[in-house]
Amino acid sequence: MSASESVAAPASPGELRQRLFAADYIADDALANVLWMALRLERPVLLEGEAGVGKTAIAAAAARALGRPLLRLQCYEGLDLGQAVYEWNYSRQLLEIRLAEAGDGDRGHLREHLFTEEFLLKRPVLQAIRSPQPAVLLIDEIDRADEAFEAFLLETLAEYQVSIPEIGTLQALSRPLVVLTSNSTRDLSDALRRRCLYQFVDYPELGREMDIVRRLVPQAAERLVSEAVSFVHRLRREDLDKTPGVAETLDWVRMLFELGHDCVPEDAATILSTMSALLKTRADAFQMNEDQLRRLAGGRRIAEDTGVAGPSEGSRIASV
Repeated sequence: MSASESVAAPASPGELRQRLFAADYIADDALANVLWMALRLERPVLLEGEAGVGKTAIAAAAARALGRPLLRLQCYEGLDLGQAVYEWNYSRQLLEIRLAEAGDGDRGHLREHLFTEEFLLKRPVLQAIRSPQPAVLLIDEIDRADEAFEAFLLETLAEYQVSIPEIGTLQALSRPLVVLTSNSTRDLSDALRRRCLYQFVDYPELGREMDIVRRLVPQAAERLVSEAVSFVHRLRREDLDKTPGVAETLDWVRMLFELGHDCVPEDAATILSTMSALLKTRADAFQMNEDQLRRLAGGRRIAEDTGVAGPSEGSRIASV
């Protein structure tokens, strides 16, 4: 489904979950419920959790599932209104002034005309609320922005409007689905939290992560998927600086597949040579030796023992 194709809103959380599945995101009941309620109540949703659990992917999948354009604002320290909301198109305003002077135009009319919406450079927040077609607005890693910017967002999140001193308040032409993500690097204000529905996003449980890998790396052998995901789940229990997320699991399975493996290699040296997909800091790479990898690979049959490998696609989506 193209994000440009307008589709009807899902009638239930279950229908939204099915659409997310078709958009290559396997959501659990809690996540589907909170997204559906955000649509029905026209409320922003705050997704909080560790980096790598798939929070950003949720917004992208929701845009595909709903047939809406995705507008993304990546937050960082020092983010201001010019990058996030709007700024004046000064070069176009200057050109308009010079054209008026050349034609001896009415300066009073020019002054009023220069500060109108057509001279605004719209950034993601303003683009989202002034879009004729409802969009999905992703405000990614809001915890990286400073508190002043967070405070500015309150008006937009509560009223779906932006106040611009020179021209007044611009109301929303359509109400976007607003998804905020946070890695919990700092505490967010109570005022921001009150305006949002909330969902904590954790690493997927074993069976659901296997389903995700099967869906996104369908060419990989079933045994490779079950053993690799089980290995990563055990690796996450180690004392690591950067715990591997779902994206790292997918990269590792793809790497092993491209190397011709249909299961996790038994040779620890071979596994160690592929750890660049999972370990992303020097300290983590330094501490992981062949003995530790043998120990982690030793429980390779956990998936088969617990019976989570191998259900049909229809039963998998009904159970995650």
